[in-house]
Amino acid sequence: MSFAPVIPFGGILGWEFLKRSEATQAATLSRQAVLQRDEAYFRDRIGTIDTAEKLVSDRRLLRISLEAFGLQADLNARAFIRKVLEDGTLKTDALSNRLTDPRYKAFSAAFGFGNFSVPNTALSTFADGIMARWKEARFEGAVGTVNNDMRLALNARRELVTLARDDTTERAKWFRVLGTPPLWEVMRQALGLPKSLGSIDLDRQVAVLERRAQAVFGAPTVGQFSDPARVETAIRRFLAASTAQTAVTQSPAMTLLQTTRLSMRL
Repeated sequence: MSFAPVIPFGGILGWEFLKRSEATQAATLSRQAVLQRDEAYFRDRIGTIDTAEKLVSDRRLLRISLEAFGLQADLNARAFIRKVLEDGTLKTDALSNRLTDPRYKAFSAAFGFGNFSVPNTALSTFADGIMARWKEARFEGAVGTVNNDMRLALNARRELVTLARDDTTERAKWFRVLGTPPLWEVMRQALGLPKSLGSIDLDRQVAVLERRAQAVFGAPTVGQFSDPARVETAIRRFLAASTAQTAVTQSPAMTLLQTTRLSMRL
């Protein structure tokens, strides 16, 4: 039987329920036979993988590895993923350093194929770290099948803190927020910004983000989210905004307006 998280409410109330039940529900998911088989396979094989080529050649290992970083959509982009891994992260012109999505850099750094003569896969603790991240990602995915806002909230709770503490400029951090769709959606709604913001110049987008972050959170930086309390505030604002938007679009008046517009088009 497949696992379906229990999330009886939406919005902030649902978020509070999910946080209270998260450990128990995540443990239930981890006991599913299909996950246990994947974990056993990963732990058994990953120590023998000492090159990026070997990793991308094992489709099952690659799938699990990509899932741990939310990059499963790239499963068939083997040449691209191999390049990300082989370039590493230490050189300025490494591919992962030129991509706006920070997940690629985290992925490449975790495996270490391009950074060290002996990759991190040789470490006795490597599988433990990847498996912890993978289980977290799988739980988020399962939550998303029930309530996508909750999936976005879980992702933001982890990724915002990680990005905030990254050793890079604040401007670069905002660019990474813009380049990470799940994180951007949370931040956009938390700051009350329109989707149309994405149509203007990137530098102007960052300027708007800095002004709004100052007004809403008290500081113009991404670095402020190294404080989990700030992250929680952002998540609650996102959920409140998303709930309000859903209520508007599902209201009888809005339904009538949408129906009228549709009939006029026809």
